[in-house]
Amino acid sequence: MTKLDELENWFANKDKVMIALSGGVDSALVAYAAYQKLGDSAIAVTADYKTLSEEELQTAKKICSEIGITQLFLDYDELENEEFTKNDSTRCFHCRLELGDHLLKLAKEHHIDVIVDGTNLDDLGDYRPGIDALRQNGILSPLVETNLSKSQIRQIAKSVGLSVHDKPSNSCLASRIPWGQRVTAEKLTRIEFGETVVKQLTKIKQVRVRDLNGSAKIEVEKNDISEFNDAVLDKITEKLKMIGFTSVEIDQEGYKPGKINVIAD
Repeated sequence: MTKLDELENWFANKDKVMIALSGGVDSALVAYAAYQKLGDSAIAVTADYKTLSEEELQTAKKICSEIGITQLFLDYDELENEEFTKNDSTRCFHCRLELGDHLLKLAKEHHIDVIVDGTNLDDLGDYRPGIDALRQNGILSPLVETNLSKSQIRQIAKSVGLSVHDKPSNSCLASRIPWGQRVTAEKLTRIEFGETVVKQLTKIKQVRVRDLNGSAKIEVEKNDISEFNDAVLDKITEKLKMIGFTSVEIDQEGYKPGKINVIAD
């Protein structure tokens, strides 16, 4: 039995299932497997909240179109949650706790008993308070239960033709703001715009624009730093200052998940 068979069989004997689907490869593979086993009894749900970039939202829509699965949307503003916007080390926990509440309510409306996410085996080795929050709401992780690692997930996703098989890992826009600095709509907007500008002017896929009290620190993989010649950096700096950043610099140490908080984002 292949790992894909194992994942699909995880959904056997399930009546109806709701998949919390972002724009990443992990939840995409979960949705694919669920749809293969359950057909229209599998429903994908994407939370269109304020810390999800437009790029991720469009990718999520594309994934569901490729799979053929029905997609529903949750639309709420986590910036109304003080526990989230104050941005301490429990930010992810409160974000995911609120998401879980919305998923449970939606599942009840659709008479669905099983909610799953895209947490994989590798995620368990990181500091991920958001996972604990989802567990509190009874949300299950088929990728963990079938012992699938990130590399295996990418291989399987590629073999079944999912376009996101090689998509770089991403995290919510709030992860670009250091703990202790409040999350605001203004910061999220300029972070999203800043990352779009860098991607467009350099063609680099893995980009983080950290907002350090209004100063933009750009993180890319170390071998991509050479893409920032003087002309490109001048263009990026000009555009980012236009949207409110006070200064712009390239992090010469290269991209590392969650560097500004010392733990994984």
